[in-house]
Amino acid sequence: MRRTPCILAGLVFAAAALSWNVTAVAGEAEQKGREVFEKYRRAVVTVQLVVKQKMSMSAMGSREEESKEEATGVVIDPSGLTVLSLSATDPSSVFEKMMSRLGDAGSGLKMTATLSDVKILLEDGAELPAQVVLRDKDLDLAFVRPIEKPAEPMPAIDLTDSAEPLILDRVVALNRLGKVARRAYSVAFEQIQAVVDKPRRFYVPGNDPTHSGLGCPVFTLDGHVVGIIVLRATQTSGSGLSSLFGGMGEGLTAIIVPAQDILEVAAQAPEHAEEEPAESGEGQEPSAEAAPSAEAAPS
Repeated sequence: MRRTPCILAGLVFAAAALSWNVTAVAGEAEQKGREVFEKYRRAVVTVQLVVKQKMSMSAMGSREEESKEEATGVVIDPSGLTVLSLSATDPSSVFEKMMSRLGDAGSGLKMTATLSDVKILLEDGAELPAQVVLRDKDLDLAFVRPIEKPAEPMPAIDLTDSAEPLILDRVVALNRLGKVARRAYSVAFEQIQAVVDKPRRFYVPGNDPTHSGLGCPVFTLDGHVVGIIVLRATQTSGSGLSSLFGGMGEGLTAIIVPAQDILEVAAQAPEHAEEEPAESGEGQEPSAEAAPSAEAAPS
């Protein structure tokens, strides 16, 4: 009986040590997340643009709308070359794929979008007039450049310093919030819940609600670039409204496109937008070996 207090004291000490270790590990992850945030946040920018959408339907004419939109982008070169999710600037490509679910009923529905008055908004409030120079519909990427070269090199992430996370790894996503939050920077932990290898690799983050959104760059805890969050939409079989809305999750999901894929497409980005963009590989699923299809885009 005299040993009982010693045993209880030992158990209490062991429990306290275990709790301290768990807290220390959690605190270490948070500290690493803050380090990633401080190192790369200035490379995360807001891209502001005017979007003119035209929607038409057979035998019912067409309708046009114009709106000012803001999207998160990340600078990938000191010259100001910035990448963001194409869906955040041009919803027409996603619209076309989702309308394919309606079969013949959706064939008469068309949407086009043109972009103008593009600006890159910096941390200090400066606005850099820019233009969209490249789009990749397969990977849901858009690239913009400042029209005039910045006076000083811009903070940028290095896509060659990349890493390939494993399933269940924690990663860090950076964002710049909207006007309602005064475009404050934000950071969140995400978790890799799936790694898809075919037809080409991408990562699927979890569904926990955070402020991470389209265009957010994602990093490992030790600061290597994983990629950016984009929207993946597929043309799936089916017809009718039940197919469109009932299977929405099957044809539309947020993914992380790897840094290496972004780097390959970025190498094609011209210094200035061409007046007539080339059409290549539109609406096709890329093969595992194929290079991403891309098209130059007007401002």
